[in-house]
Amino acid sequence: MTTVDKAPTGISVSQVSFTALPGWQAGNPAAALGAWRRSCARILAMDPAAPMGGQVAAGTAGDWRGACGAIGDLSDDPAAVRAFVEANFIPYAVSNGATSDGLFTGYFEPIVRAAEHAQGAFNVPIHGLPADHVTVHLKDFDPDLAGRAVVGRVERGRLRPYHDRAAIAKRGADEAPVLFWADDALDVFVLQVQGSGIVELPDGRRQRIGFAGHNGHDYVSIGRWLLDQGELQSGAAAWQDIRTWMEQNPDRVADLLARNRRYIFFRPIDGDGAQGAAGVALTPEHSLAVDPKFLPLNVPLWLDTVHPGPGQQRLQRLVLAQDVGNAIRGPVRGDFFWGVGPDALALAGRMKSPGTYYLLLPAGVTPNT
Repeated sequence: MTTVDKAPTGISVSQVSFTALPGWQAGNPAAALGAWRRSCARILAMDPAAPMGGQVAAGTAGDWRGACGAIGDLSDDPAAVRAFVEANFIPYAVSNGATSDGLFTGYFEPIVRAAEHAQGAFNVPIHGLPADHVTVHLKDFDPDLAGRAVVGRVERGRLRPYHDRAAIAKRGADEAPVLFWADDALDVFVLQVQGSGIVELPDGRRQRIGFAGHNGHDYVSIGRWLLDQGELQSGAAAWQDIRTWMEQNPDRVADLLARNRRYIFFRPIDGDGAQGAAGVALTPEHSLAVDPKFLPLNVPLWLDTVHPGPGQQRLQRLVLAQDVGNAIRGPVRGDFFWGVGPDALALAGRMKSPGTYYLLLPAGVTPNT
């Protein structure tokens, strides 16, 4: 269960050698080529003069064109990919200025049972984006506010905050279409926390749906709230523990879910995977959600953290910064994408691992931090 962390104000990077990257020589960077090629396709489509973004200032899209153009021709041989990266990139240790230690959680795509029409147990709506939903990008009014936005609705000529989760549950989202009707409130809540998922219809058909917008309210972890109230014990606040609590306290479920005022709206997605904020399909175990305030999207990172499975083994691999999350805040903070379904849930739900990552920049690009 991810929690919202207070975001540090700055990022610091320092050049290191590839021998300083834990697990680099034993790793298989070729396994990330699929994810990397998707990100490179996005970079190559950008205006070459466009900045990559983030406080780290990783050059312009044009600075990445040479390396990205060559990645498409690489073989899947680990040694060849390793040699290419070492010849064309420089690694930088990332910190908040005081420490390089950070937190890494996991997320996944749930599979949600649902129907196209309300019937029987299928009575929990999965909403599309409301017609009265407004997003104001503040950079349109002040370039210094780039990356910030205000979400709301227009009422009598004024922009007002959008309804929170409790209000939507009570009055419905009158302006929002219902895409599907699910049979489990927690499944829909998990779907909203993860940001995308797969709807499975009674006849076996499946439809992937993804993030279309939110109501502008901050995310609050209901697992953390249950822990703070003494309703759950430390180490026992995974989704299954929350489900058990809900089954034991059916009259308190609505109040529990309302603790998270944030509400997510969805849209149907066609393609070969969940779409991340970087505009590419996510790759299980090689896509990472980061804080775009600090790091640009679509850049490669060498990750060093702890695997949530038995044995607490190191999780060291090449990943791409391809997504963001409301709870993912800070220079060294990541959400690791595990994939689809129950097995991915089991790993994502247990992951709360210390670790760090190293930013890989093309040779010749000098970060400004």
